[in-house]
Amino acid sequence: MWPDAVEKYYSRGFYLFLSRLQRILFGWIPFSIGDVFYGILLIGGIYGLVRLIRRLVRREAGWQWLLGAFRRVVFFLLWVYVLFNGLWGLNYDRQGIASQLQLTVKPYTTAELTELVGRIAGHLNNLDSMARLRRPELSSSHFVYRAAVGAYDSLSYKDERFAYKNPSVKSSLFSGIGAYIGFSGYYNPFTGEAQLNTVVPAFTQPYTTCHEMGHQLGYAKENEANFAGYLSARSSSDEAFRYSAYFELYLYAASELYGRDSTLAKGFREKLRPGIRQDFRELQAYNRKYANPMETHIWRLYGGYLRANHQPKGIVTYTEVTAWLIAYAKKNGWDSI
Repeated sequence: MWPDAVEKYYSRGFYLFLSRLQRILFGWIPFSIGDVFYGILLIGGIYGLVRLIRRLVRREAGWQWLLGAFRRVVFFLLWVYVLFNGLWGLNYDRQGIASQLQLTVKPYTTAELTELVGRIAGHLNNLDSMARLRRPELSSSHFVYRAAVGAYDSLSYKDERFAYKNPSVKSSLFSGIGAYIGFSGYYNPFTGEAQLNTVVPAFTQPYTTCHEMGHQLGYAKENEANFAGYLSARSSSDEAFRYSAYFELYLYAASELYGRDSTLAKGFREKLRPGIRQDFRELQAYNRKYANPMETHIWRLYGGYLRANHQPKGIVTYTEVTAWLIAYAKKNGWDSI
């Protein structure tokens, strides 16, 4: 595609109008209308499959009937593909947030990664006490969603490109299923709704919400949505939101540092306050509780989807936010992290 044209005419033009229209149309509905559509499609798909099996067993499915059914399925999938790209998918071809912020994203040294982990660990330790006092508020999804909108409002005061109007952030009707699949949130491009899996640990939900809202603003790639989520959550006046952002980023950066120098990574882990280490244990317990054989296959398929949409590293794309953070620090100073 042509990223300059997509950025100018679609991502910063038509899509802004279209996405806001979607949020106006569906945002006022108190439940996820997109999940209802998905549920109807699932039921319809199961019905169609049962009907096909029944016809095959009864030898009522001739070649002409099968060909007609195949054509209908292909036609439906083509419509889904066209709608997906027209409503949101073209954002995969845009210049993106790095171009907007004039960041030079390139390979980084272990010293730079160590500096980043140290900075993030320091923020976590400083935020821990106040964030923990604020944590009871996170039991209310409505509070999380309002506060996430407020976080983007704070960010947009500094950069109007992150202005977020007409909220449409909702709890997924399939949160329990999402826990087993491994998703903490997702964006529905057909209704413009940002979805949160409310089963995940409460302290992770603010950052996830901001991440999905980043998708709503047209940052389709996962590293871009991660960075938009970080910028917004960090801008929040709520310590629980800032803690959530730095907690997630610590997972990415410290994991990579462990692969390069495990001694350094363990040293940072030992300096974290006890409550923070307990949060890591809670997250690990959550992951163990919902672990299942299907999750690996689903994430493999999702990785293929990401690679097909200009994210060649697949699932690893999420962790690329580390490179963006370092590029941001090198441009604006380490104190900006």
